[in-house]
Amino acid sequence: MGDRDPEKSGNTADSRVVVYTRPGCHLCEVAMLTIAQVCDELGESWREVDITGDPQLTDRYTDQVPVTTVDGRQHDYWRVDADRLRADLLTGR
Repeated sequence: MGDRDPEKSGNTADSRVVVYTRPGCHLCEVAMLTIAQVCDELGESWREVDITGDPQLTDRYTDQVPVTTVDGRQHDYWRVDADRLRADLLTGR
């Protein structure tokens, strides 16, 4: 997705949804499109974290990216189900 405008992607410190990615990850690109669509629809914020800048995140998530968290809890990895993400954001799970 390249460099995105932080306002458009919802990159804020208090984002409910965080997606952990790495460069060149096709699944990450697809996941971010889904996350952006659902979060825009619901007025929720989200942000992307590149794991390659942090050795601990790289060790933790290398085989699972993209990893999506909602409210600090792991929600999905590899793929994001839009209906499930929407439901979790609406119910606060």
